[in-house]
Amino acid sequence: TEAGISKEETARIIAKLDSVLDMRRLAPRDKYLLTMDEEDNFKMLVVTKDFSRYYVAKSNDDLVAGILDITVKTRKRFASGTIDSSLFASMQSYGLKPGFIVDFTDVFSWTVDFNTETREGDTFACYWQEDYTADGTTLNETILAAYYKGKFSGDNYAIRFEDEFYDQTGKISKKMFLKSPISVRGVRISSRFSRSRLHPVLRIRRPHLGIDYAAPTGTPVESVADGTVIFKGRKGGFGNYIEVSHVNGFVTCYGHLNGFARGVANGGRVRQGQTIAYVGRTGIATGPHLDFRIRQKGVYMDFLNNKNRSSAVREIPKNKREEFNKIREEYIKILNDKAIKE
Repeated sequence: TEAGISKEETARIIAKLDSVLDMRRLAPRDKYLLTMDEEDNFKMLVVTKDFSRYYVAKSNDDLVAGILDITVKTRKRFASGTIDSSLFASMQSYGLKPGFIVDFTDVFSWTVDFNTETREGDTFACYWQEDYTADGTTLNETILAAYYKGKFSGDNYAIRFEDEFYDQTGKISKKMFLKSPISVRGVRISSRFSRSRLHPVLRIRRPHLGIDYAAPTGTPVESVADGTVIFKGRKGGFGNYIEVSHVNGFVTCYGHLNGFARGVANGGRVRQGQTIAYVGRTGIATGPHLDFRIRQKGVYMDFLNNKNRSSAVREIPKNKREEFNKIREEYIKILNDKAIKE
C-alpha cells in the first residue's frame, strides 16, 4: 500500500503469495523486492526467505505464484576499524550494513552501552560467516567473534560457542541486566542518580532516584531483564509508567512513556531486550525522555554503578572447556592478527 497499490489488490497479491509461502513464517530482516511497470502498476513481488525466493507476478489480468530455489555459497569475512564519530557512522564507513551493525551491538549489549560510552579512538573488530548467492546477494550473516575496545568499557571479546556468546574467560556475555534500557542511537543521559537534584520543572531540590535517558518521542524502550509486569498505567508525575519484577527482589521502573508496546499487560511475562514501551513526555517532564529506575527489596540504587550489570549468568561447563578453548584461541588470533595487518 505504501507503493500506491490499492488495498484490494494488495489483498489479492498477499493471498496469492500465501499459496506458496506461509505468511506466518515471515520474520524481521526477510527481504522483498517490489517491481512496478512504467505506469506504476503492480508487476512482481519477490520475497527472499532462507534459501528460496517466493514470487507473485502479473500475467495478463491474472496473478501467478511460484518458488525459486537459490544456490548458496558460504564464506568467512573480517572487518576492523577505529571510531571517529558515532559507532554507527564509523562502522558504515568501513562498508558494514545497518543490520549487521545492530547485530554487533547486540553481542555487547550486556557489557557496553554504545549510547553513552562510545568515544573517538575506540576500536572494533569482527569475524563472521555469510551465505551468499551467485549474483553476490548476501542472505545470512552470522557473527563468530567480535572485539570492542573502549575508553570506558576496556577490552571486550565475544566468542560464539553453541549459539551463545562468551568472553575470553569463558563467561557468558549475557548478563542479568542489559547495560541500557534503550539500544538505539541518538540517546544521551540527561540526568543521573542523585540524592539531591534541582527538579527542572518544580524548581525544588529532591532526590532523583533514577537515570534520565533523553531520546526522541517514540524511541523503543526495552526491558533490561526477564521479568513480570507488575504495573502498567498512569502514575502521577511519571505519566505513563511500567514496573517489571525480576529475580532476587529487583524491580525496574520506566516512566514518562509515550505509550506501551502491543502485548505488554499487567501480570504478563517480558523477555530481556523486549520492547515494552516508547519514550515520551507524559506526566511532569520538560521534554521527551525515559526516567529509568531500579530497586531491590524496596531500596533504589544507581543503575550505572550496579554490579549486576557486569555479573555473568554462567560459565562454560567443564566438559566443554577444552573445545571452547580451541575455538577461543583460533578466533582471538584472527581478530588480533587481522586487525594489526589492516
